[in-house]
Amino acid sequence: MKAVILLNGEPYTGSLEQDGYVYCCDGAYAWAKDKIKIDENVGDFDSLRETPVPPPAIVYPAEKNFTDGEIAVRRAIRADADQIVIYGAFGLRYDHFLGNLHLLYLAYQNGVPARMISEREEIFWGAGLVELNGYAGKTLSIVPFGANAHIMESSGLKYPLHELDLVYGSTRGISNIAERDEAHVFAQGCVLVIINRGGEH
Repeated sequence: MKAVILLNGEPYTGSLEQDGYVYCCDGAYAWAKDKIKIDENVGDFDSLRETPVPPPAIVYPAEKNFTDGEIAVRRAIRADADQIVIYGAFGLRYDHFLGNLHLLYLAYQNGVPARMISEREEIFWGAGLVELNGYAGKTLSIVPFGANAHIMESSGLKYPLHELDLVYGSTRGISNIAERDEAHVFAQGCVLVIINRGGEH
């Protein structure tokens, strides 16, 4: 099962993937209700001025230890989702954006591939063999997040990465370019991959 999670960040104006089980978090309902069929509305609903459809099974307290997005990701993991796609995770508040990156890691720790998508970027975690397929001509960055990482080798990139340490305090790994639709890196440790969906910049 694919899980689609809609967050109350910058509204996503593109086409949403329609073939998953959809969790809509709180205020995301305002921008998403006419774009996709929502299976569950999730959250404390402190950002929404209308009753969502379908009605939430649980209304969480506004003062809680987890964001609405984390609640949705955990629900998707418990429901045995085999992949998670997140929209509305960018913009508005940078603290929430950084928290949303941790939601990708939460999914990764639980063995569920997850990615955040905006009109401009796609972000996902990787470790070991990280496939970068279908991105020919796109600018991409590979950065450590959580701990230093080591890139053993790469293929299909304009700037090859071989026996390279990616460490905190360095911008090494920013702004590479996929030259082929079949590309990869092999990483020891976890890396965050950021794809510029608009092409080279």
